[in-house]
Amino acid sequence: MTAVARRLNAALFHPRYWLLWLGLLLLRLVVQLPFTWLMALGAGLGRLAMPLMGARVRIARRNLALALPELDEAAREALLKENFANVGRAILETGMAWYWSDGRMRRWMQVEGLEHLQAAQQQGQGILLLSAHFLTLELNARMIGLVRPAVGVYRPNRNPVLEYAQVTGRCRSNKAMLDRKDVKGMVKTLRAGDALWYAPDHDYGPHASVFVPFFAVAQAATITGTATLARVKNTVVVPCFTLRQPQGGYRLVLGAPLADYPSGDDQADAAASNRVIEAAIRQAPAQYMWLHRRFKTTPPGVPYRY
Repeated sequence: MTAVARRLNAALFHPRYWLLWLGLLLLRLVVQLPFTWLMALGAGLGRLAMPLMGARVRIARRNLALALPELDEAAREALLKENFANVGRAILETGMAWYWSDGRMRRWMQVEGLEHLQAAQQQGQGILLLSAHFLTLELNARMIGLVRPAVGVYRPNRNPVLEYAQVTGRCRSNKAMLDRKDVKGMVKTLRAGDALWYAPDHDYGPHASVFVPFFAVAQAATITGTATLARVKNTVVVPCFTLRQPQGGYRLVLGAPLADYPSGDDQADAAASNRVIEAAIRQAPAQYMWLHRRFKTTPPGVPYRY
């Protein structure tokens, strides 16, 4: 199912959704504040919320211990606290992505590696944008749309108001959204020479997955969909990430197309895509979505990690 920007209808304004609409309106107003204020406010919200998010804090702490055992406990705790500050910032960054004007967004973004997209576009190639679940994910979608409108892959939201807001926000600078189960739509997009945003870094269970290294975890369940889509004729795989800069603003990083990919070996290809994603995360580990159970699926005989 292809999703374009949803149309408003009377059902979305049922009284049970009024508080949610109020929250979205408040978010739209708040993100008009100066950028430095937004970052400070977001960090404060994240730190205040941390004691209320016990289960997610435990998951993130466990992920950091599994992925980065080379750090001592004090360093991982400091990283954990900054990660949750970024969770708060991500709420406001979502509003920025959905509601900022193109002009304001461009003032706060830098683009690195645009030539890789331009070369693929000139050759009429389909572009598989290999991304990941950074907390700046919504900004990544908005920014890529400003330089090369794309089709995004996502999981539809069960709440119709949030679904409307999410799809409308992401389609503000992009073409459409595809349900993550719509493989035919993804293939069609690539065959048409379009760009397809795709994030294969979460643990989606054992189906269509292989166990390959990701950080220090030697057997992390990783879906094989990246290689499957890369087999579409005349398709290149271009890494695509958005990183918040210490001095302020964001860097949209577009890497060189993956060489000799896919190789035909699902294990090798999944490991290769994981290395690309890991390298990006290591540039800004506190900006990654560590609160997901990334290592929950284990091979036979390996204990559950959480």
